[in-house]
Amino acid sequence: MSIQPGLRPGAAPLAVRMRPRSLDEVAGQAHLLRPGSPLVNLANDTSGESGAVSIILWGPPGTGKTTLAQAIAHSSGRRFTELSAVTAGVKDVRDVMEKARADRDLYGVSTVLFLDEIHRFTKAQQDALLPGVENGWVILVAATTENPSFSVIAPLLSRSLLLTLEPLGDDDLAMLVDRAVTAPQGLAGTVTLADDARAAIVRLASGDARRALTALEAAAMAAVAEREEGDDDIPEIDAALVARTVDRALLRYDRQGDEHYDVISAFIKSVRGSDVDAALHYLARMIEAGEDPRFIARRIMILASEDIGMADPQALPIAVAAAQGVQLIGMPEGRILLAEAVVYLATAPKSNASYKALDAAIADVRAGRIGRIPIHLRDAHYPGAKRLGHGKGYKYAHDADFAVAEQQYLPDELVGTRYYEPSGFGFERDLSARVEKIRALLAGTEPKKEPKKD
Repeated sequence: MSIQPGLRPGAAPLAVRMRPRSLDEVAGQAHLLRPGSPLVNLANDTSGESGAVSIILWGPPGTGKTTLAQAIAHSSGRRFTELSAVTAGVKDVRDVMEKARADRDLYGVSTVLFLDEIHRFTKAQQDALLPGVENGWVILVAATTENPSFSVIAPLLSRSLLLTLEPLGDDDLAMLVDRAVTAPQGLAGTVTLADDARAAIVRLASGDARRALTALEAAAMAAVAEREEGDDDIPEIDAALVARTVDRALLRYDRQGDEHYDVISAFIKSVRGSDVDAALHYLARMIEAGEDPRFIARRIMILASEDIGMADPQALPIAVAAAQGVQLIGMPEGRILLAEAVVYLATAPKSNASYKALDAAIADVRAGRIGRIPIHLRDAHYPGAKRLGHGKGYKYAHDADFAVAEQQYLPDELVGTRYYEPSGFGFERDLSARVEKIRALLAGTEPKKEPKKD
């Protein structure tokens, strides 16, 4: 059976064919496209009088970073050059800069350089961009899915405007899908789209326009292919067809991108907040996205100490066991071990008392509150140490009542300082009374043990 012309077999993907050529056609990102905004001013400036304002676009995949760059170039009449940090090197960047400078000086034409995935450029490669940006040879529009504060060099950041793109809303995605069904450069009305199918595509897209259009194109191809011979009716895409075509929701999750940090952050906070269902949800998202299970296991071990600590001393051994087990058996079975550890940690009593105690002690050390070690605690084994009084008066704890000797351990400047304050949860509820008794014995305020009677 022949494919309808609107489906364009072998042509550019639907997401590319439907890319807007002006800012007026862009869906979403209303916060960046208000009158007078940097993007609008740049697109509307056909004279070049506003100068070369370089821009870094930061946002998840499919939110319109490439679209905005091309729309700016087309709307303003500037020359558009595109490089990908995946394939381009320093020589490619320098070639673009030289041509852009020549075009500006000889013909008065300015160049928009769109650099996709700038976070993949090394520091040296990013340095090569600086002369062109600094001197206005190019207007750099760089796109990244990673936080630019960590992935873009400071000199380039300081010379550019940082604009954050948001995932597209459901209404924006639905509008894009409907436009693609009817547009001549899209599917050209070769299929119709049921309401439930539109809703399914929007849900699967998770804010990603490219994913929505890719799913639509796949469903359209399937709808035409499944049409019976001799049936002249326009085939309809329904939700069942979408489900058959896109059998799994491809997560908007880049293991090297910012979504990686958002999901792990939500996972950690869900375990800390004792929401076991949310914790399992984010664990599932990481597993399905192909996250390194060793990374997940490391975060679980940190959680066990940082957020549970002595409220449940078994949390850390369970987390370590899960990490070792995942290392031994691998995936997919390793997910079972991770799930058990996550459920245990999420439902365990919580305490960050140990963590806070150490941070408080570190703060004192960094502030210079250290003092000299009490002389009775100093090493008395090396030659001449005893002549200096080292170790004199030291009380051996095992010889004292309760194996706790009345004795000063902190330096003089810190006597009475309390770093560890047990919570009232889990094991620490019982530990709190023990800690107070130990402190009283150390200070000599606890009653002595009654001597044994014959």
